Amino acid sequence: MLTIHRVRAVEGAPAQDADAVVVDGARIAAIGRYEELYAAYGDRARVREWPGAVLTPGRHEPDAAAYLEAAYHPDPREADALGTEPIRGAELAALDMPETRWGASARRGLQRLLSTGTTSLTGPFTRPSVRTAVSRSGLRDHPAALAPGAPADFAVLAEDGTCLVTALGGRLVYRRRG
Repeated sequence: MLTIHRVRAVEGAPAQDADAVVVDGARIAAIGRYEELYAAYGDRARVREWPGAVLTPGRHEPDAAAYLEAAYHPDPREADALGTEPIRGAELAALDMPETRWGASARRGLQRLLSTGTTSLTGPFTRPSVRTAVSRSGLRDHPAALAPGAPADFAVLAEDGTCLVTALGGRLVYRRRG
């Protein structure tokens, strides 16, 4: 399915005045001026408008192994006892952490990364359940460029810099509520 993402600006695009990106399945089909892209693709594409936003290649997280394997991301049901922020150090050492709990923590940590516009990260990941969570997430181990033919991995950032949307392979894997 073709989708045109219309924004205020496309950061890192080959054309300086680009304000739209066309996604065809998992790949970027075109980048340029919205009016031109709509004329070429509009009759068969849906349009997603992100007023005032900037579409970027997304963040790369070089410390993902430490973020996912040296911290526990509490389940919301544990908030009363453990809080909502990642737990590290002695507090982490005091927790019973079987592989299943590490995997669930990694999935919550990955969701936090996606909510910041992260589209790629660096390992290596030593815990099997964390490795599995990362491989299933769709996050790549290297940043993707914004260019026709490249994977449709990007973030859409609001004017205040917060992430509105993270897309991996053309799929919206995070969308800010409200």
